[in-house]
Amino acid sequence: MKLLLIEDDQETARFIIEGLREAGHTVDHAGNGRDGLFMAAGEGYDVMVVDRMLPGLDGLGIVKTIRAAAIKTPVLFLTTLTGIDDRVEGLEAGADDYLAKPFAFAELLARINALARRPPIAQIETVLRVADLELDLLKRNVSRAGRRIDLQPQEFKLLEYLMRHAGRVVTRTMLLENVWEFHFDPQTNVVETHISRLRGKVDRGFKAELIHTVRGAGYSIHAPDT
Repeated sequence: MKLLLIEDDQETARFIIEGLREAGHTVDHAGNGRDGLFMAAGEGYDVMVVDRMLPGLDGLGIVKTIRAAAIKTPVLFLTTLTGIDDRVEGLEAGADDYLAKPFAFAELLARINALARRPPIAQIETVLRVADLELDLLKRNVSRAGRRIDLQPQEFKLLEYLMRHAGRVVTRTMLLENVWEFHFDPQTNVVETHISRLRGKVDRGFKAELIHTVRGAGYSIHAPDT
């Protein structure tokens, strides 16, 4: 892989570069934020490893700038800032992963490899479709035949799970565990109630029903002819 390391501490940088090159990777290095931003914007890298605290321009500024420029290269933050708020701030700025200093090189390498295996954002499915029903995961919108359907958060989550398993039977237990995160049977009709409400919004007023009860097994969402 071709990697970019933006790290101002020379000893840390040397340690990382040697390890990555021994692992067979090509590594470019910038010792400050401004040089790092210039390199990040001008070259095609597989993964960037960015120190959070940098002279000239900090890591947050670098990541925010490249994301605003539609550069989708995975970014791993290295930092001594380990508080929850710091991690959240970094991830919301556009970083993909976070590793606190000091760290083991084996973990750094594993995290870099994991980021490199992720599919590009453009390849990640963000709209689920079953027949004329569409669920937009980014906009959190649902529509059928162009007609908007307003769902409560739990109804949206339930529909998303059904659509991700379109054409297959999902059991009541699967729904309890994955939609409600119950790892026991609460002995309530919460699943049946939400399925009924969802049917009323998704199927009512349309010629074909998409949500089906599979007697003795569970539920399935699929087009009428499948």
